[in-house]
Amino acid sequence: MPFKIIRNDITKTDTEAIVNAANTSLLPGGGVCGAIFAAAGYEKLAAACRRIGHCDVGRAVITKGFDLRAKYIIHTPGPVYKDGKHNEETLLYSCYRSSLELARSKHISSIAFPLISSGIYGFPKDKALKTAVKAIEDFLENNEMDVYLVVYDRQSFEISSELYYDVLEYIDKRLEVSEFPRRAGYDIGSAIDIGKAYNKVSANDSEFKSKLSSECTSKPEKSIDDMFRDMDMSFSVYLMKLIDESGMTDVEVYKRANVNRKLFSKIRSNREYKPSKVTAISFAVALRLDLDGTRDLIGRAGYALTHSSKFDIVIEYFITHKNYNIFEINEVLFSFDLPLMGA
Repeated sequence: MPFKIIRNDITKTDTEAIVNAANTSLLPGGGVCGAIFAAAGYEKLAAACRRIGHCDVGRAVITKGFDLRAKYIIHTPGPVYKDGKHNEETLLYSCYRSSLELARSKHISSIAFPLISSGIYGFPKDKALKTAVKAIEDFLENNEMDVYLVVYDRQSFEISSELYYDVLEYIDKRLEVSEFPRRAGYDIGSAIDIGKAYNKVSANDSEFKSKLSSECTSKPEKSIDDMFRDMDMSFSVYLMKLIDESGMTDVEVYKRANVNRKLFSKIRSNREYKPSKVTAISFAVALRLDLDGTRDLIGRAGYALTHSSKFDIVIEYFITHKNYNIFEINEVLFSFDLPLMGA
């Protein structure tokens, strides 16, 4: 996928370039900076940095990777966080954009970032993350590159506490409801099994029956003729139909889905292509489908949304809240240690 958040040691990341959260004098420091100097070869990297001499906050310079797996190291000094009123977010945004633009100018195809300024420079982790994701998202809108945001451990990563607990509450409530279909022995995501489960559950399961009835009696938005015409379409064919109807270009859709161009080409050229469940849902999010539309699309690849999966419930949360920003969805998925969207 073009943008992915991973837990790893950035010095061991298998990308063409990694980014060093540097200081303006480009001298060896602590934290990520010190680890990169040690892994690249202290003397060789220090000599290369001395030749450059200086880099302003928010700008970026490049050296060889020396002993690293990465061919290049891009150095960018992040801002020290004071109170949020001294242009800190703008400067941090510039760190990412300057680094990405420099990588593009060097024809670099993949790059890994740390969460810049979130350590000893004091930038609040949730704000640092939001700024990083925004800068990367804006860049990828018009450019092709594999971008990784590397965090060393869970303590290094933090989303908005309000969003985290809102999603957590949503998951907890749905997992409680999902005890009904599990007891019935059927998957609530399957339209066929809904009818079977309704007949099988005991008369005392009134809450579950009420839920099933409401799902089964919703009014169809399509005519009967349209429904029959669409029934036999494969995932790939139906996806292309939805893209045409959306008014979006192919590029807009696969970028919104966080899917790379090569995979999209495979899906377009193979009428019987079966994507992974994550990829199928990624396209539903990119097309801003509602829950029924999402179930319809992914069902053509053999998948369903269920209340026995935390991943599925998180996706349902964002769709029902009409938030189709796949990068923000991935932040939440990562915080819950769930698979990320895209491919």
